[in-house]
Amino acid sequence: MNAPDRYERFVVPEGTKKVSYERDTKIVNAGSFTIEREDHTIGNILRMQLHRDPNVLFAGYKLPHPLQYKIIVRVHTANQSTPTQAYTQAINDLDKELENLKQAFEDEKTRYDERPKQGY
Repeated sequence: MNAPDRYERFVVPEGTKKVSYERDTKIVNAGSFTIEREDHTIGNILRMQLHRDPNVLFAGYKLPHPLQYKIIVRVHTANQSTPTQAYTQAINDLDKELENLKQAFEDEKTRYDERPKQGY
């Protein structure tokens, strides 16, 4: 069959950067981040987090082709920020949110495990 191996969707090849940045030459404070081996899941979460930043004027992403396992995230910011600052802040904020979610899940699981056993 012509389908690529499944691991190619997730494993970044040696010598390839996970994230690369290219500055836009036509628009000030704009650029594109290419993120290797990711799909709509990360693209949409990152786009939504970038939209929460008041300095971000535009944030969007695209998958160039279904068989190319990468996304391109475009960011345009106001003069108070740069696209790399906005991207870094969005990643850090998402990391904190996911840590909070993980902690809440673990707390609830512990509470569930410690409850009195019922006859179910």
